Amino acid sequence: MAVDVKGGAGAAPPVITSAEERQPLWQRIGKRVVGYGILLFFAMLFVAPFLIALSNSLKTRPQAAASPLSLLPNPLSLRAYEQLAGSGLLRATSVSVVVTVLITLTRVVLDSMAGYALARLEFPGRRVVFAAIVATLAVPGIVLAIPRFLVLGQLGLLNSLGGLVLPLAVDAFGIFLMRQFFQSIPKEMEEAARIDGASIFQTYRRIIFPLAAPGLIALTILSFQGSWNEFLHPLIAAPSDPSLRPLPVYLALLRGAGGENLDFPVLMAGSLVTTIPVAIIFFSFQRYFISGVAASGVKG
Repeated sequence: MAVDVKGGAGAAPPVITSAEERQPLWQRIGKRVVGYGILLFFAMLFVAPFLIALSNSLKTRPQAAASPLSLLPNPLSLRAYEQLAGSGLLRATSVSVVVTVLITLTRVVLDSMAGYALARLEFPGRRVVFAAIVATLAVPGIVLAIPRFLVLGQLGLLNSLGGLVLPLAVDAFGIFLMRQFFQSIPKEMEEAARIDGASIFQTYRRIIFPLAAPGLIALTILSFQGSWNEFLHPLIAAPSDPSLRPLPVYLALLRGAGGENLDFPVLMAGSLVTTIPVAIIFFSFQRYFISGVAASGVKG
């Protein structure tokens, strides 16, 4: 940055120019072209799979097998969507909606309450409990598959809606996220409420919960996305009840045994239908999601 000072007492105030403004015009244009070119390249890199899936869903079965990377279907065919609508898609979608909504609601309530307790309440073993919760994030989900199946069997929850929802009602990452977010909220607000005679639960419900909207929205999006795309747990919780199969399991069964009789356009159409709800929710609340995740990292 440079300061240009010219003239005497009646001269205009000094003009402050940045280093970029003092560069030649062609150099500034060149930098912007390169920058936008890099951004466009990576944007296309991420958008390309979606465009390929959309294109193949509008192709005939032989055309999709012959030229899967072609982006222009010729001829244009809606057979995949018609076949998908005539199958069990509606049932699988309804199961996914019910299970996802229940899991998301329970996670938002329980994860936020647990996160608030770990962030604000003083009790013996608080650090040990938090360390144990964080440690579970390093455990692969497949390791818990057999123990989860055995526990659900002992509780009589196999092939039931409760078996699909209850094991996923609390999430370790959600507790961690909300604990970090609550630590970024000044304690003075809670102390003022306590002085006015509010209990811990009243302080949480009336003061902290509304202030935690960005973090709660981030948790809602992550919980919705994770439960909507959950594949392994429905196979464990409902192994023999076709009426409880959500969309990911339903799409996997469309492939046929061992991938035989694979209908590529139908699979791509099903994948797009599955992606739409998550994409709508994310882009609708993207601003709050980013601010919530950013605020959760203010304090450790």
